[in-house]
Amino acid sequence: MQDIIDFLTSTNIMDLATDPRVLFLTFVVFVVAVLRRWTFVLLLLFAVGGVLTVVRYTSPGMGSEGVNQQMVFFVGGILVVAIVLIYFLFIRGD
Repeated sequence: MQDIIDFLTSTNIMDLATDPRVLFLTFVVFVVAVLRRWTFVLLLLFAVGGVLTVVRYTSPGMGSEGVNQQMVFFVGGILVVAIVLIYFLFIRGD
């Protein structure tokens, strides 16, 4: 248990998102959620994955002229994730 706590406290989010153990655990949770039809778990996985993808592809490094384009991609990506979540959580009824 102490090894898990040390691992979680000594890493950052992007390293954690690319760790094979975390990816395997996420895949197992995804398969179980699909088989059990757990909509909220699937939406949570979508939201976390979507936000991590948006943050990864809009990370700084393009220089000062790319900041506006990065902001557009960031805001657009977050809006897409938010619209999908709002649709599935509030509009679409099961």
